[in-house]
Amino acid sequence: MEGGFDPSDERLVSLSKDGNLGAFNSLVERYQSAVYALCLRLLGSRPAAEDATQETFISAFRAISRFSDGNLRAWLLRIAANECKDELRRRNRKDAGASLDAMLEDEDGPHEIPDRGASTPLLIEQKELAGEVQKLLLGLPFDQRQAVVLSDLHGYHYDEIARISGASIGTVKSRIHRGRERLRQLVAANPELFPKGQR
Repeated sequence: MEGGFDPSDERLVSLSKDGNLGAFNSLVERYQSAVYALCLRLLGSRPAAEDATQETFISAFRAISRFSDGNLRAWLLRIAANECKDELRRRNRKDAGASLDAMLEDEDGPHEIPDRGASTPLLIEQKELAGEVQKLLLGLPFDQRQAVVLSDLHGYHYDEIARISGASIGTVKSRIHRGRERLRQLVAANPELFPKGQR
């Protein structure tokens, strides 16, 4: 495309606004991994994350003509976070009586990519630990979970998280602080799940 060079986001957005589906598909390929990773952490289920990722790009395609922010990644992740929030609302309405444990019995939930050099017992331990961390994350209020995931798992800066969440930087800092404190309390309340070296 364009002499072998990857076109910029701005160029692809411009083409997408003109109805070029190929250009929009290039944006999907560029950002689907980031969108899916966020949805997976916020929802804790691979099928739900796949659905939310698909809905994110459908919504983005419908709204691309109004995009003018300049930071496409932040815009897409904001749509993704809103899709996840809507999915959790639907889930709560559909099955208000379901326990958190039942929701977490999804074996397709998120797992960390293991170290290729790790032994089988270590791989099992890493998988179990990742599952426990995800359970704790799902115990946080959505806004705190979103802020902690974006900051601590995806490495976004405060200003980027503010753009994604639509909150002020001060609010983002507060959500991260409260989310981390709550996670520390949950870890302290379940010491058997997290040996000292993993806390």
